[in-house]
Amino acid sequence: MTAVTPLPTRPFEDSTDSLLRFAMRLDATLSGLVGLFIALMADSLSALTGLSSVAEFSGGALLVFGGLAVYGLAAAPDLRRVGVGLIVGNVVLTVAALVVVAVGALPLTEAGVAATLATGGYFALMGYLQYLGVRRLPA
Repeated sequence: MTAVTPLPTRPFEDSTDSLLRFAMRLDATLSGLVGLFIALMADSLSALTGLSSVAEFSGGALLVFGGLAVYGLAAAPDLRRVGVGLIVGNVVLTVAALVVVAVGALPLTEAGVAATLATGGYFALMGYLQYLGVRRLPA
């Protein structure tokens, strides 16, 4: 009879990447759910926001596929590069949302402006949570 030794694991409280993995999975889950809602309600939301139904559906589908990609990346063994990349992406998306509203690049209604600003706030919050997770990683 042979003995099987289990893989050494660290206790959960000693894990330095748990906050980053949690933030990434939270971002992926919320993005996917909101994207699914937007894609399903594209016609109704288009009248509310001022965008076309195709733009609403495309944005929702992009959120769903982006959420799937981030969820897959959350399982990467080395999270530093992935986390920094997601932080940069969230900052870029936050700035893009603010620029779209400030410049008036899209024909948004008042509700569309509020939704765009809320989206920018969401990206900023997720970027901040991921930043805190990256800071906990060992150098």
